[in-house]
Amino acid sequence: MDAAERDALITAEDARLLQRVNAEFVRSGGPGGQHRNKVSSGVRLRHAESGIMVTATEQRNQHANRRTALRRMRQAVALGVRVPAAPLEGWPADLRAVLRSSRWPRLSARAQDYWPLAARVLDRLAADGAKLSDSAAALGVSTASLVKFLGTDTGLWTAALHLRKDAGLAPLRK
Repeated sequence: MDAAERDALITAEDARLLQRVNAEFVRSGGPGGQHRNKVSSGVRLRHAESGIMVTATEQRNQHANRRTALRRMRQAVALGVRVPAAPLEGWPADLRAVLRSSRWPRLSARAQDYWPLAARVLDRLAADGAKLSDSAAALGVSTASLVKFLGTDTGLWTAALHLRKDAGLAPLRK
């Protein structure tokens, strides 16, 4: 999988994403009262190519669980699938524009371009041996703003910490 394919998977509409994953509807135990999971309302999605699997069973409604599972799949692909880092000039124009905008370090995880951007930032970090200053320079941003961006989501922060640990570097501090 290359960066463009991963971006397409992350940004795909729900119906297209469901075509690219194996979906199972499951029952699960847990709290929620006597009516919970009398039917298969839980959703498990598996992306065969990457091996990523996500589950959503919090709601009694299968449609709500499917929306949650799709959101989790997009996030898991962005955080878990690393590809060789492309130079900034090779990025889509909209993602380069976000890096140049004032909203860059505080971009919301609900923004449409957040997860494709997060995936590419992690690719850059992995390519640079998890050295923040090198990645920031390659992205054309300050190290402080890169750390601020990584801190916008717990999963993104954790993925960066794992990259640093694998590279033998000290953990980041917020």
